[in-house]
Amino acid sequence: MTKRRSRGDGGIHWDEQRQRWIATVTVGYTPAGKRIVRKTSGKTKTEANNALRSKIREYEDGLAQDQAGFTVAQAVEDWLTYGLNGRSQSTIEKNRYLCKHIISGLGARKLRELKASEVDKWLLGLAHHLSTSTVRRIHECLSRAVDRAMARDKVKRNVVVLCGIPTGKPGRPSKSLTLEAAKALLNAAEDTRLYAYVVISLLTGARTEELRALTWKNVDLMGDLEAVSPVPPSIQVWASVRDGGDTKTPKSRRTLALPLRAVVALRAQRALQEDDRKKAGGDWQALDLVFSSALGTELDAANVRRAFRRITKEAGLDQGDWTPRELRHSFVSLLSDDGVSIGDIADLCGHSGTSVTEKVYRHQLRPVLLTGASAMDRIFPHKGECVS
Repeated sequence: MTKRRSRGDGGIHWDEQRQRWIATVTVGYTPAGKRIVRKTSGKTKTEANNALRSKIREYEDGLAQDQAGFTVAQAVEDWLTYGLNGRSQSTIEKNRYLCKHIISGLGARKLRELKASEVDKWLLGLAHHLSTSTVRRIHECLSRAVDRAMARDKVKRNVVVLCGIPTGKPGRPSKSLTLEAAKALLNAAEDTRLYAYVVISLLTGARTEELRALTWKNVDLMGDLEAVSPVPPSIQVWASVRDGGDTKTPKSRRTLALPLRAVVALRAQRALQEDDRKKAGGDWQALDLVFSSALGTELDAANVRRAFRRITKEAGLDQGDWTPRELRHSFVSLLSDDGVSIGDIADLCGHSGTSVTEKVYRHQLRPVLLTGASAMDRIFPHKGECVS
C-alpha cells in the first residue's frame, strides 16, 4: 500500500488528458480562508517530484510564490518607479537611460533563473562598445534592482554582486588649450553672450555647474585694495546646479580672486543683463543669476555647449573636439606652465588635496614651483583697463 504524504509535502497525481504527472502544494490561505495552491508538472514522476520539492523550498525560504515568472525587466522597472524616490528628475532620467541596456539584454530573463555567468557574458558584450565607467553604472543599476527584489522575497540572492566589471572602451580623454588657442578662444567669444562665462571659467577654473548657479550677491567687483590687508575683487563659489544645490565637495566651497580681465567681463555681463531685463519687461525672472538666458532664467547645459561650439569654430578649433569643462583643464595647464605650484592649483580648483589634482590633471601639470588671479593677469594682460 502506498504511504500517504505528510501534511505540507504536497501531492502528485497522473493527468490522463495532459499525459503528465501533476504536483500540487498548499502554500497558504487567503484572508477568506481559501487555500492557495501552487502546481507544477513533469513528464516523469521523479521530475514532478523534484519540481514540487523546489516549490516547497521556495515557500520555506519565504519567497513570494506568485512571482515565479518575475522578470529582470520587471525588477528594473520596479526599482526605477519606487526605488529612486526623492531623487531629482535628471537623476531618474539618467538611470532610466542606463537601464535600457539591461532591459534589452536581460529583460526577458526570469529573475530567479538568472545566473552569474549570464551576467558576466552580457557585461562583456557591453564593454565592447561602452566605456568602463558606463558599464560600471549599468552594473550598479542592475545590482540595486535585484537587491530591491530580494528585499521583497522575489529572489533568493543577488548574483550580480558576484560579477566583475570588464574593462570597456577608453573614455574621451580631457585635454587643455595651448596659450595661443586660449587667446584665440577669448577673442572669438568677445562679442557673444557667452563671453563672460568663458572668461570666468578659463581664468578662475570654476566648474561649469558652479558658474551656472553663481549669483550676483556672491560677486564682489570692487574689493578693497587700499585696506591694511588688501581684498581683491572676487567670486564666492558656494553653490552649483547639482542635486541639492551644493558644490561637488565641501572643499569646493571657495572664494576666488578675479583677474582684471574677468572683472571687466563681469561688468559687461551686468550691463548686458540690464538690457535683457528692459526688453523682457514683465517676463523677466529676477533670480539674481550672473549667467542667465534673455529672460533671466538658468542656462541649460545643452545650450551652453551649443554656444561654446560656435565659439570654438570661430576660433579656428575643431568644434566637435572641445567642451566647456575643458576650460577648467586649460586653467590648470596654463597655471602650471606659468610656475604655479600643484598645491595652489589644487586649492584654486577646490580639490581636497593634491592627489585628486594629480590624478585628473596629471597630463597638464608640470613639476614646478607659485597664484591664480595675478598669474592670469600676466598670462592675459588686459589692455590698460583700470579696475576702479
